[in-house]
Amino acid sequence: MTEKSLQGRTILMSGGSRGIGLAIAVAAAREGANVAILAKTDVPDPRLPGTIHTAAAEIEAAGGQALAIVGDVRDEESVEGAVAKTVERFGGIDIVVNNASAINLAGTADLAMKRFDLMMAIEHRGTYLLTSKALPHLVNGVNPHILSLSPPINLDPKWLGPHPGYTLAKYGMSLLTLSWAAEYAEAGVASNCLWPETLIATAAVQNLLGGDAAIEKSRTPEIVADAAVEILKKPSREVTGNAFIDIDVLRDAGVTDFSKYGGTGELEYDLFVDPPADGSRPA
Repeated sequence: MTEKSLQGRTILMSGGSRGIGLAIAVAAAREGANVAILAKTDVPDPRLPGTIHTAAAEIEAAGGQALAIVGDVRDEESVEGAVAKTVERFGGIDIVVNNASAINLAGTADLAMKRFDLMMAIEHRGTYLLTSKALPHLVNGVNPHILSLSPPINLDPKWLGPHPGYTLAKYGMSLLTLSWAAEYAEAGVASNCLWPETLIATAAVQNLLGGDAAIEKSRTPEIVADAAVEILKKPSREVTGNAFIDIDVLRDAGVTDFSKYGGTGELEYDLFVDPPADGSRPA
């Protein structure tokens, strides 16, 4: 029997109650991972599907071990507790996935400071806090990886102009992640970003980017999840400091048919992703 690619490795993830984070957690569980998720969704939200507890059940149904930790990635005590609980349950931490994020696409004059502060607190402080508290364990981990759900840093004015607050939040995640690749290169801790080529069918896309019409132009979260697993199983000393696009990772892994990842309409490129020079749509 072939050993699963993430067998026995432990992931600590921010968020993960739904959407891309949950898809990554479930895909990793199928490959034998233990998954601890730190999230605030303890009880159902009538506007959004799933809680940290339903996520844990899905992880275990997929064949992994799950640890649901109710907490706030912005809070130092909460994050320290999550790290301690993960280590106590599983014996260490091998992978950190910075998944938690807030999104508001308002322009500068229209973005309320409380919304700006929320994005900076989750994307910047949360990413920094979770990773920094886990790093003492990562350096002793098995094939250790940091993976952040954040984009390539694209300085084209068409991305800088429309929503500076959100752009700053996501680029800050990427800059931190690439910085850790340099800082921890000698220690052998990989640190990479991952971003979808197209819109992904999540609640955020449904609610903020165009409802059902946007969902029809989106791939499913599983394409990001499958790409994440491909990255996390690679040797950490050989694959670090990259801002990956999901479809490129899968193509490099030999995938040629992406139809299973859905989209019933003409697919639309995600934010921060430039289309080819010929203007073609995603295939």
